[in-house]
Amino acid sequence: MKKVLILGDSISMGYREYVKEALQGRADVVYSEGNGCFSKWALWMVNNWIRTNGAPDIVHWNSGIWDMMNEPPLEGNFSTLEEYSHNLSCIIQVLRTAGVNDIIFATTTYPDPEKEGLDEGTVSRYNACACSLMERERIPVNDLGSLVRENIADYICDDHLHLTDAGYRACAKKVTEAVERYL
Repeated sequence: MKKVLILGDSISMGYREYVKEALQGRADVVYSEGNGCFSKWALWMVNNWIRTNGAPDIVHWNSGIWDMMNEPPLEGNFSTLEEYSHNLSCIIQVLRTAGVNDIIFATTTYPDPEKEGLDEGTVSRYNACACSLMERERIPVNDLGSLVRENIADYICDDHLHLTDAGYRACAKKVTEAVERYL
């Protein structure tokens, strides 16, 4: 069976067990126990994971929410678009250097409009930046962002950022479908 690494922030933490269950017997779905947080932290996590466990066959990954946040007293986003793009490029380089050919990037999910410190426009800009990079790198994009944006009322929970069980299950279905293309 192929080894599938799911890398990402708390959104991926919510759907990864559903993906593991859906691919049981067809793929070995693995992940780091922690939260990928910022793209720079995700870079450290994937590098450490590969060093410790070896290269997976397939990686499905997202990074972004933490990079995009704007939380006073800090001014601006935690990562600029340039820093974010650079970190994503470094993650790609680590994966390719390790021999991972099948990489899937997932867009950042949109928050409820009530979420303080993160808005639709910011998510759209960072997603566009990531999608442009993925196009140049010939990495397919799994658009979880649009999936959630089209179903905000059903998929976003009371904290205005994380997903409901229905949202996690919908994302898991889309992640499973994306991964199945490489099995």
